[in-house]
Parts: sequence; structure tokens; C-alpha cells
Amino acid sequence: MTFDLNTMPTSFDMLHALLALCTIVLLIFVMSRRTKVAEKIVEKPVETIVEKPVEKIVEVEKVVEVEKVVEKVVESKLATASTDAALQLLALFQKEARLVDFLNEEIIHYSDEEVGAAARVIHSGGKKVLDDYLRLQPVRHEAEESHITVEADFNPQAIRLTGHVTGQAPYQGVLIHKGWQVTEINLPQIAPDYDASIIAPAEVEL
Repeated sequence: MTFDLNTMPTSFDMLHALLALCTIVLLIFVMSRRTKVAEKIVEKPVETIVEKPVEKIVEVEKVVEVEKVVEKVVESKLATASTDAALQLLALFQKEARLVDFLNEEIIHYSDEEVGAAARVIHSGGKKVLDDYLRLQPVRHEAEESHITVEADFNPQAIRLTGHVTGQAPYQGVLIHKGWQVTEINLPQIAPDYDASIIAPAEVEL
């Protein structure tokens, strides 16, 4: 098979012309699609946005702002509070319930029966710490799943509103969890030379 060099420029010119034509057709198609999309966006009624009640949006924003203020207060208290008591309590949970050991264990390698057996030890030891050093009571005393009223002067730190929060208090809702609050704490006195960062000492058998 032989090639005629005199015909090659003509063939390339035709190929270039076809490519240019295809490119122009593709550009026209893309521009027409973009025009249709723009028309659809412009044709969308503005009323669907305006119809949303402004007062409901304002109330939701108020609730969000209150929650942000509460979070900032909690963060500031934690930043200035002494950590010795928290570390001491954690050490007690480790001593009585092996809580730190359990939380740092890769339980994926154990069966449900083994995890359940460990949970019983943690439960009994952890409850002993709570009973010995802390006095707890529910934030709300109504039965869970019952309908309650949240008054206008409620404490956002003690009651968290969830779901569709609109309008102004008082609110009517279902109590999902009663919450917990500490009414008394009685931790042992820490000696001046006590290192609270040591949650559990290393054990060496001789």
C-alpha cells in the first residue's frame, strides 16, 4: 500500500474542518443548556422564600444564641477549674471498676459474652464510686416519655430542647431523659505532695 503525499494536506484540512464544526455544535448545545437552567432559576417564585414566618426563624436563632452562651460559660469554668478533683475521681473509677483499662482495651477482639462479663465488673465498681463520693438526683422527676411543660424561665444548662423548636416558652414536649445533677460531692482530701496525674500506679511483682 502506498501513500499519495499530495493528497495528505487536503485530508488534514477536512479533518480540521470536521473537528471545528463539532466543537461549534458542542458549544451551542452547552450554551443552550445553561440558558435553560438560568431561565428555570429565574422562573422560581420568590414567594416560596418569603412565605416562611420570620418570627419562627428569629425564635430558633434566639435558642441557638442561648445555647452558645451556655457553652461559653461551661468552657470558661472548665478552663479555670482545678483538675485535681477530676483526676482523683477518674483514679477512683480506675481503682474500683478498672474503667480506664476497659476504655483503652480493643474490645473488638472479644466476644459479646466476654464484654458483658467485664461490663458487670465496671457497673458494680462504678456504682460503688458514685454511692461513696457523689450524691446524684434527676434534673426532672417526671416519668420518662411523659408530657411535660418547660416554663419560660428554664435553665438551658439543665434542660436541652430538641426537635422542632419554635415560638416562645412555655414549651410542651415529651421528656426523653430525666437528666442528672450532682447535689453533693465528698472526695477524700488530697495530700500536698499527691500527684493527681497518676491515675493508676504501675504494678511490679517481685
